[in-house]
Amino acid sequence: MPAVNDTKLKPTVFLLTGIPGLEDVHVWISIPFCFMYVISILGNSLILLIIKTDPTLHEPMYIFLSMLAVTDLGLSLSTLPTTLGIYWFHSREISHDACFAQLFFIHLFTLIESSVLLSMAFDRFVAICIPLRYASILTPPRIAKMGLVCLLRGVTLILALPIFLKQHQYCKDSILSHSFCLHQEVMTMACSDFRINIFYGFFLIVSSQGLDLLLILLSYVMILKSVLSTACRGKRFKALNTCVSHVCVVLLFYTPDIASGVIYRFVKNSSPILSIILGNIYLLIPPMINPIVYSVKTQAIRVRIIRVFVK
Repeated sequence: MPAVNDTKLKPTVFLLTGIPGLEDVHVWISIPFCFMYVISILGNSLILLIIKTDPTLHEPMYIFLSMLAVTDLGLSLSTLPTTLGIYWFHSREISHDACFAQLFFIHLFTLIESSVLLSMAFDRFVAICIPLRYASILTPPRIAKMGLVCLLRGVTLILALPIFLKQHQYCKDSILSHSFCLHQEVMTMACSDFRINIFYGFFLIVSSQGLDLLLILLSYVMILKSVLSTACRGKRFKALNTCVSHVCVVLLFYTPDIASGVIYRFVKNSSPILSIILGNIYLLIPPMINPIVYSVKTQAIRVRIIRVFVK
């Protein structure tokens, strides 16, 4: 009898959710999701292929772009199995260990993407504000070290999340509101004290994405100051034009993240559909749009993509 009660106190699975109330048309809903995943995987893979095979693109700006493409691929592949599993096969169950592993990779690639966006902002700052030292500052070994720091920083900070979650017992209704696992939601399924998760989650946001966004904004303040001090109008436009793609990607990445965080923490009676939509926008849209933005706004990438399809 005690064994039975213990089993009831510790459900072995979480239940993921697609779009509530539309279960009968999940197959049709899967079409736009499949489209987003295909565009994301093909677009980022194409960006990587072009940069790798063209020696003229082995420059700091494009190396950082390839890092962003790898991160976006990882983010897409982290959510793809469970999302399509729900919409195609109505497979809602996910074991605790699989859920913890998925949220680890989702938050890891999210944090790495934030770090890469900061590195790209630094690249634009050096290129515009101190162009004569650009080549000496952003050398290949230094760029490689920056990429390694982005990875190690992400692993070090995110590794604690599944470790903390693993310590809890889960005795509440284990129904998650998304088609993938997120730390801020999984921790609320615990019946034990999860305040450490709350405190660490807040620390994580402030010390990683919050700090990154602040430094990105600071870099663009300094870029604008440098550009506005330039007398030539043509040079101003050219300098700012090189930042357009990065600014679009930054807005695309941080806006839904901030909106989702505000709604989750401060709007108690918000619609669950709104939370689901913001979660999907935050994790699915940037990996799809980023290669499109850089393909359209970056001439070197655009020209080479046209060559690939014209041949």
